[in-house]
Amino acid sequence: MDNRRQKLGQWGENLAKMELLGKGYVLLAQNWRCSRGEVDLIVQDGETMVFVEVKTRRGRDLGTPEDAITAHKARKLYTIAQTYLAEQESGDIPWRIDLVAVELDKQGQLLRCEHRENILAFGFVY
Repeated sequence: MDNRRQKLGQWGENLAKMELLGKGYVLLAQNWRCSRGEVDLIVQDGETMVFVEVKTRRGRDLGTPEDAITAHKARKLYTIAQTYLAEQESGDIPWRIDLVAVELDKQGQLLRCEHRENILAFGFVY
């Protein structure tokens, strides 16, 4: 990944983090990695653990942020969440996978920062 895309991704993750903290979520981890991949944010929403994928796009050349969540990506997120839960010995706590879609225009002006809860329940297959 080139440096500009990496910086854009980091900027989007920080914006998403601030959005979620503003909603009262508690940050547990950022950029958590395991052998199966990485999840951008892990937060607590009341009793529910939330694994958050952040997708940031400048312009629509690569589609919308939501377009990046393919069936393959959804399966990968599910596997990463399962790995984290097993490592933390979290037992039967409720959990879900959310998406924060960050979209900017070509000039870099923020168009939207939209939090979508429980993306696996809304048309994404794992």
